[in-house]
Amino acid sequence: MSEQPDTNPFNLHDTRVPRFIYGTAWKEQATSELTLKALNNGFTAIDTANQRKHYYEEGVGEALQNFYQTSGTSREDLYLQTKFTYAEGQDNRLPYNPKVDTKEQVEQSFLSSLEHLKTDYLDAHLLHGPSQSHGLSDRDFEVWEAMENFYRSGHIKLLGISNVNHDQLEYLSHHAAIKPMLVQNRCFARTGWDANIRELCHRHDIHYQGFSLLTANTPMFEKPEFQAIMTRTGLTGPQVIFQAALKMGMIVLTGTSDTEHMQQDLHCLQTLLTNEEVTLIEQMMV
Repeated sequence: MSEQPDTNPFNLHDTRVPRFIYGTAWKEQATSELTLKALNNGFTAIDTANQRKHYYEEGVGEALQNFYQTSGTSREDLYLQTKFTYAEGQDNRLPYNPKVDTKEQVEQSFLSSLEHLKTDYLDAHLLHGPSQSHGLSDRDFEVWEAMENFYRSGHIKLLGISNVNHDQLEYLSHHAAIKPMLVQNRCFARTGWDANIRELCHRHDIHYQGFSLLTANTPMFEKPEFQAIMTRTGLTGPQVIFQAALKMGMIVLTGTSDTEHMQQDLHCLQTLLTNEEVTLIEQMMV
């Protein structure tokens, strides 16, 4: 029997971090309804961004208020993370004045996020992505320093970065006053499930969050060896992927809108994969 993956929340810098996070991108006016559904079905961590182009952060806040009132749950029982997004990644609905300097943009975005989510702190705040494809700019470090200030004040518990490549993460880890604690990347099987980034995260004690684990890897479901694992375990394809990701040490993001899938995702350990099956999945190229 394979060793049981640990799905219990863990403590990172005195912050409780669940191993499953519900992602709220691309849900538009259904954001509030779907976020509330996820919370009612057992998710205790929510990911969003102050980027109206792809997220509706205010809708997340509405769901949270509804959930607190109907469940008796308090803010401290949940994990909330959001992101600062450069103007290049936004549409015209900016959460800050584009004419002010970068540090002020981060501050305006952050305070806007607190207002949207009706909280006075965030469990995690991430730079949504570096300002350029290769290397890090002065602007990236200005954003990071502004985030560090909120971390030092206690309004941010964890700092992170998303959509980052290996060299950028290595450089940030060596040159930031407070190094990243979280990385959130789109995770492709064809790159060994972001193997080089995960190795770097392990070396620097950074925790890796994988998103698009399903949508980026749908051809895998058609592979006979993957289907054989599904047949042996009785698990769905997504359950196999999520359990394998947990055993690889990832924090899993999922954004399903289906109640049954929410339940299945959170119960992906009902039959355990063998270590050999996890290795097969990790090495399977699609």
